[in-house]
Amino acid sequence: MAETTFEQYVPGGSRYLPIADHGLIGDLRTVALVGTNGTIDWYCCPAFDRPSVFGAILDADRGGCFELAATVPARTKQFYFPDTNVLITRFFTEDGVGEVQDFMPVGENCVECERHRLIRRVLCVRGSLPFRVRVAPRFDYGRQPHTVQLLGDVAVFESADLSLALTSTIPLEGDDVDVWADFKLSEGESAVFALDQVAADLAPRMCARAEAERQFATTVEYWRRWLSASRYRGRWREMVHRSALTLKLLTYAPTGAIVAAPTTSLPEKLGGERNWDYRYVWVRDAAFCVYALLRLGFPGEAAAFMNFVTRHIIPGDGGPSGPLQIMYGIDGRTDLPEYELDNLEGHQGSAPVRIGNAAADQLQLDIYGALIDSIYLYDKWAQPISSDQWDDVCKLVDWVCAHWEQPDEGIWETRGGRKRFLYSRLMCWVAIERAIRIATHRGLPADLPRWRQCRDTIYRRIMQRGWSEARSAFVQHEDDDVLDAALLMMPLAKFIAPTDPKWLSTLDALTQDLVSDSLVYRYDPQASPDGLRGDEGTFSICSFWYVEALVRAGRLDEARLAFEKMLTYANHLGLYAEEISQSGEQQGNFPQAFTHLSLISAAFNLDRALG
Repeated sequence: MAETTFEQYVPGGSRYLPIADHGLIGDLRTVALVGTNGTIDWYCCPAFDRPSVFGAILDADRGGCFELAATVPARTKQFYFPDTNVLITRFFTEDGVGEVQDFMPVGENCVECERHRLIRRVLCVRGSLPFRVRVAPRFDYGRQPHTVQLLGDVAVFESADLSLALTSTIPLEGDDVDVWADFKLSEGESAVFALDQVAADLAPRMCARAEAERQFATTVEYWRRWLSASRYRGRWREMVHRSALTLKLLTYAPTGAIVAAPTTSLPEKLGGERNWDYRYVWVRDAAFCVYALLRLGFPGEAAAFMNFVTRHIIPGDGGPSGPLQIMYGIDGRTDLPEYELDNLEGHQGSAPVRIGNAAADQLQLDIYGALIDSIYLYDKWAQPISSDQWDDVCKLVDWVCAHWEQPDEGIWETRGGRKRFLYSRLMCWVAIERAIRIATHRGLPADLPRWRQCRDTIYRRIMQRGWSEARSAFVQHEDDDVLDAALLMMPLAKFIAPTDPKWLSTLDALTQDLVSDSLVYRYDPQASPDGLRGDEGTFSICSFWYVEALVRAGRLDEARLAFEKMLTYANHLGLYAEEISQSGEQQGNFPQAFTHLSLISAAFNLDRALG
């Protein structure tokens, strides 16, 4: 990815960086977002779903941040150290060039992972530059007060639930809540700042230049060794590998969980109410991630998620949301109450800021197809599933056979009432069909006559009541004429031949109604009310599904053009949020696993079709 230039945001300028003007670092437990101006304005410690310490991306005044930048006018460029998740932000001034290297130590038997260490190395590479560092934590989303103990080059920030220690190679100044320092570096000089979690059994630990250099080398080696397992050698290797590295950052190593995104409440439209907390394990999103990582040759992540499934996603007795929830906490917990934080104004004033997600109680039938499809692929490409896992699959399939006709909230988690969504029917068909494949291939016990009859009944139901003669297309839900981009999955899931006349007619209708310059809207909220106010941007996973549908239909020139256009909407590092606005800006939580896994799939299949 070529370096992209950004003018530094200076005091008195915009209070918020655009969502896309950030890079991501992490330690497989949590992450930090680093702006192109050198400021960390999102960081939760010690895990993805714990309260924020730095949350300026949600409130520039009360959220907290970790600033580190040149104090003279500067242009900035940001890029990743090749084949790693080590982020470098460079400052170009009249008198010199400096850079900040940001990373969280990670590696085999990494002791720093328990501290969730965040290291910021600043170097002067040409001339001389003045810098300023300011660390202003605001614990518990800015709701919990803290104290500061400052002893020369060590500062300890203590709140009721969490304490952090900042160690520095230069003396620090401070007051009751923040610390800072102004310093100047000449060519070849450097400074190091390390932020650690501390507790009774974790005392503050120094981070000298030599130790920072060693941890930098260990972290670089870890990421490069992990990425070297990739089997992808196609045309878009850099973008695919960046997506793979991003998906890896979204995994929670202690349990194998995969979060949908590492942020909460970044708006799908500025000023709108479509702000959600995505720091959880969506069964659907994580299952799709397994497919993408298996495709590239990363069975370890798939195995870790399967362990999470086995330990935590256990078929229950069938509550309001069915035997499975649609989402879980990264530790497997099921209670994810949603509430609003009144003390934060939201990104660029886009309230509300939500914590938790009430969609956890929704019925979304499609998750059963996504999960069982990922189990099928794992059994096929990685290793055979166990007898206990097969017993759980059978319980789920039997439940699907008995409940597939129910209306539900659907893949898009609408809050306008349950409907009989075609996509939900489609994925119920997938759940049964993939289970039949496993049973047949492995000779496993199953009620195959019942499963086959139910599978065929769903197929005929979709063909009869999911097809609109008026639109000459398959539609969003039964007995209506509304279109839905989720239906792009019909040929991808092998429900219908990609060149079937009914599917090609549907593809043309979707292109006409929901596609804008290769970008795809999920649906039209005006034609299909979803219970929420306002519009939204195009949905990037749908745009990559569209590419894949074009590929399978044999329309390779259109597919390649649409894919190349989508790449232009990535940020300067190759990262994507959930949606893209009318003006081409990233919207929604960032970065989004959904988008990156669909990029991998589209690139893989387009590359194979091109030969």
